[in-house]
Amino acid sequence: MSGFGLVELLLAMALGLMVCGGMIQALVGEGQNAQRFSWMVRERAHQRRAMTLIRDDLERARAVVGAADAPDAVSCGLAGRTPVLQLRVPVSTGEATITYSVGAAPSGIWRGRVLMRCGPAYRLDGSVNPASTFQSLVVLDGLAGDPTPWSGCGQLSGGQVLNSSAALPFSACLDPVSGLVAMRLEQSSAAANGPVRRVRSEAVAGAG
Repeated sequence: MSGFGLVELLLAMALGLMVCGGMIQALVGEGQNAQRFSWMVRERAHQRRAMTLIRDDLERARAVVGAADAPDAVSCGLAGRTPVLQLRVPVSTGEATITYSVGAAPSGIWRGRVLMRCGPAYRLDGSVNPASTFQSLVVLDGLAGDPTPWSGCGQLSGGQVLNSSAALPFSACLDPVSGLVAMRLEQSSAAANGPVRRVRSEAVAGAG
């Protein structure tokens, strides 16, 4: 009984390598899809928390400040960031302005551009301490460096874009009649040798 010849063995090895290569590619692709899905789930959760924080500040606010250059509009230093949403809120001394701004991260521990909140600190139970000194804190990092321009203020018809923020990764619109504020957040991440991944969230909330 004759065995396999050299040609047959080489062909079998080549076929085996092709099958292994295909399986490896499939596993790599599956791993990339799982990584992308995990990233999207994680960032959507972060965006939901950020929107909840902003919505809570909106509910406490007495008014939305429309002019970014008002003399008393910003209670913290912006360090070159762009103010987007500014809310007049009651504090122990009367009123002050919570400012949400977009710009460069304050340190290297954060990813890309950030959304920052200048406002009163929180107590251990999560409630706002109106008697505390205002401070700047990062709300969300990894904001899109080249965000998709926001047109139409999302679900808010008749809204007016606040502080020219339509081209920023955090955008806000105000309906002066109803007092409703529409907001948009967009984050992005460049995968290795792959397309840019994006995740967006929109919400509408009322002041006061």
